[in-house]
Amino acid sequence: MSQHPNRARLLISCQDKPGIVSAVSTFLHQYDANIVQSDQFSTDPEGGMFFMRIEFDLGNSSPDFLRFKKEFHTLADKLDFEWKMELAARKKRMAILVSKEDHCLLELLWRWRSGELQVDIPLIISNHPTNKQVVESYGIPFYHVPVTRDTKEEAEQEVINLLKQHDVDFIVLARYMQILSPTFVESFPYRIINIHHSFLPAFIGANPYAKAFERGVKLIGATAHYVTDDLDEGPIIEQDVLRVNHRYSTQELRVAGRNVERIALARAVEWHTNDQVIVYGNKTVVF
Repeated sequence: MSQHPNRARLLISCQDKPGIVSAVSTFLHQYDANIVQSDQFSTDPEGGMFFMRIEFDLGNSSPDFLRFKKEFHTLADKLDFEWKMELAARKKRMAILVSKEDHCLLELLWRWRSGELQVDIPLIISNHPTNKQVVESYGIPFYHVPVTRDTKEEAEQEVINLLKQHDVDFIVLARYMQILSPTFVESFPYRIINIHHSFLPAFIGANPYAKAFERGVKLIGATAHYVTDDLDEGPIIEQDVLRVNHRYSTQELRVAGRNVERIALARAVEWHTNDQVIVYGNKTVVF
């Protein structure tokens, strides 16, 4: 829980033009809100896009949060903003989808239990029963939804139904080894975060680390991104690399890759949770 129950976060994207910062600051001051952090980025001051993230505390005489958002809506319409406003104290509801590998799952669960990741986890879904015991040891409901070539459509609809029944805010694919259909992706636009190795488009297919070993790679990487209909090509949130050398075996490369994957994914999830990411086209602005 946030130590500042009246703290809110505001994300804005719009065409760049004079007066945006002044208009937003004036509005916040008018309603007795105090800015505690402000970040801006412009792609091009001459007709480009403008992005802003502000954290502010509502004052004693500020209206309640829902009314405050309603009042801001008028300004946003006038200045043609795309925007989102959230209370920092509200924990987002995060679902995790996982297959057999558990390194990313365990990293998220550890951070959640230690309080580093401020989310609620109402459920974890897997197409294999492998991680059932470890998930339930954390007191989190585990749902096994097996997937075969013949039952893929029905299984995916069952997963969608579970996610909607539990009112999730976003979904993390913690090495969930299934390709999501356009129907699934459209149900949660820019609310699905995936992780994969950063060899792509090189070393595609099965056992990329064996192929990387044969090629003698010197860097192992991972990419966390939002899921779109273009496989593994959605807006990138975070990437990381680890230097390796000729002494690494295929198994050691795989271990190094898993370590980079879990850290990159955890960062991306944290930034999404803290409302630090704005999607623009197929890119992101991360404040």
